[in-house]
Amino acid sequence: QVQLVESGGGLVQAGGTLRLSCVGPGRTFSIGAMGWFRQAPGKERESVAAINYSGGRTYYADSVKERFTISRDNRKNTVYLQMNSLKSEDTAVYYCAAGRGNGLENFDYWGQGTQVTVST
Repeated sequence: QVQLVESGGGLVQAGGTLRLSCVGPGRTFSIGAMGWFRQAPGKERESVAAINYSGGRTYYADSVKERFTISRDNRKNTVYLQMNSLKSEDTAVYYCAAGRGNGLENFDYWGQGTQVTVST
């Protein structure tokens, strides 16, 4: 079973920064694209950012463009989400996702989630 373990969530004031990390499985499993999703209370889960295996292609939701940056270190099987200029509307549970393929829209494996709370 593929395990994804997120870390880095917490409570931060509006305008602050956080960096989320997600450690993926070891080399036993072939992982392509990775991404971050979030779900706020009472809302549907939404895609935040995604990155292909090489890092050459990325996707960002309009609401986080220019504020969030996704990156990955394949040697460490880790994907990161640098979140700057946080807003109260960024408050949500953030989930890491990984896909067997390299497309930025299809994901097969999910982490347990990490809470991000932005206070005003």
